Amino acid sequence: MSSESSLLTEPVPRLVLRLAIPASVGYFFNTLYNLIDTWFAGSLSTEALAALGMSFPVFFVVIAVASGLSTGVSALLANALGAGRHEEARTLGTQAITFTLLASAVVTCGGALGAGPVFRALGAAPEVAHLATRYMVIIFSGSVFFNVNHVMNACLVARGDTTTYRNVLIAGVGLNAILDPWFIYGGFGLPALGFDGIALSTVMIQAAACGYLYRCARRRQAVAAFAPGNLRLSAEAAGAIFRQSGPAMINMMTIGLGILILTYFVNEHGTAAVAAYGLATRIEQLVLLPAIGLNLAVLAIVGQNNGAGRPDRIRETMRAALRYGLYVLIPGFLLLVVWPDKSLALFTDDPDVQAIGVQYLRMAGFVLYAYVILFALTAALQAIKQPMYAVWIGLYRQIVAPVAIIYGLSRFAGLGIWSVWISIAFTTWSAALFTLWYAGKRLRSTAHPS
Repeated sequence: MSSESSLLTEPVPRLVLRLAIPASVGYFFNTLYNLIDTWFAGSLSTEALAALGMSFPVFFVVIAVASGLSTGVSALLANALGAGRHEEARTLGTQAITFTLLASAVVTCGGALGAGPVFRALGAAPEVAHLATRYMVIIFSGSVFFNVNHVMNACLVARGDTTTYRNVLIAGVGLNAILDPWFIYGGFGLPALGFDGIALSTVMIQAAACGYLYRCARRRQAVAAFAPGNLRLSAEAAGAIFRQSGPAMINMMTIGLGILILTYFVNEHGTAAVAAYGLATRIEQLVLLPAIGLNLAVLAIVGQNNGAGRPDRIRETMRAALRYGLYVLIPGFLLLVVWPDKSLALFTDDPDVQAIGVQYLRMAGFVLYAYVILFALTAALQAIKQPMYAVWIGLYRQIVAPVAIIYGLSRFAGLGIWSVWISIAFTTWSAALFTLWYAGKRLRSTAHPS
């Protein structure tokens, strides 16, 4: 049975697990990759650790473009495959790569020029701002590899293949564990690059992954051959990709902007607070990996079944995803609420960083399931070609509500850094509950063949 038809016929609960587990494993290794970077940054200095944490919201520009393109392309291709338009899906996948190359050129130029001013505007200490700027200039220079990798993975995910990218992410961890210390400290004819070596290692690994993913996508016939006719971006294809991917990119941009806003408020409490926030959010990401795996499974399954006009399977997919999401986050809840100090101690021995990080992680443990609801239902709306909801809920959750809550609680209630943690909990849960109502209403009434 082909992977395309299995998304339309295989029992939904088993199908959700079959797609979500490899994706979750892959993103576990992706987060482990980031934690390796965090460990080496912490071994250099608290300033380097703070620079890595400060870089994350700016790095999110790259993530936003890559993730937005991936989400949009997966939804478009899954719908086309569900409707039986296989050749159209292959050609569109190839044209999406052309679209990605153009988008990457804009990201590289704008990001490299804007990174320094952003860090200075955030009020980073001079040494932290200097390190963070150098790191991001290297990352932006290699952003094309991040973006193309995500689009090629999107072509595979739309067909129900979540194992190929898992393998890429696992291999990346091994390479990163070798390249990080080599590039940071030098050896074998290479001079010591210090903190810059962490960024250079990442770019080189992404470049290697790009070649491998292209070979896999061609072998699976997920993209058409790189002939001039297939690579030439038609106005129709560009419009379809932009309409579906643009809102997803904007949503991810709001997340990046939201992190910048939170980092700005956290920075008011010192370098240790910035380092703690950056470290704690990486640990939180590790716990949330099963939710990300469910997100990819929902996107592929709902997309193909929407294209095939199967609303019954769409609703069953959502029930299964929300049920599994509750089960798999129980260990993560215990880790964040009961043993947060042990997690933080693996990466830093700074007592101030540990104390602030414990505060954040204990709060985060009670917000985990809200993310499951948001991720799964937003992915389902994207899959039925209703991507704009993510933009509006993102503006509320990442920008409007946090600014109002943090300003009020810190300026008038004197809660200090707790105003940031409370704002995260309130805005995430309120957005999740509204999304549960809205998406339930839309998914009960919408499933249109495309």
